[in-house]
Amino acid sequence: MASRTADVLDERARKNALARLRGWKYDEKLAAFTKEYKFVDFVAAMSFMSRCAFEIEKMNHHPAWTNVYNRVLVRLTSHDAKGVTIRDTNLAKIMDSLAITPLGKFSKK
Repeated sequence: MASRTADVLDERARKNALARLRGWKYDEKLAAFTKEYKFVDFVAAMSFMSRCAFEIEKMNHHPAWTNVYNRVLVRLTSHDAKGVTIRDTNLAKIMDSLAITPLGKFSKK
């Protein structure tokens, strides 16, 4: 039977996860994976956030994120577990896959 609260990833598991995630970092102080996406313009950044919103809602695992013009800063942590879990790794992969603009252009970073 699955637990409602996923286990926090230990240091080794976090490093293994980050090795497979492009551009993500672990912030020790926040106990979170972080990434800044840069897009060609504001519309591309907002489109990315809208595409992610549908998947985020399905997962019921909501990131802390902010948008300023063409940038989206994301922080992933599982608050109920008080750290990074497999849910954060899975959401990072989904967000990376959605970081392509509708015109097929990749984000700047």
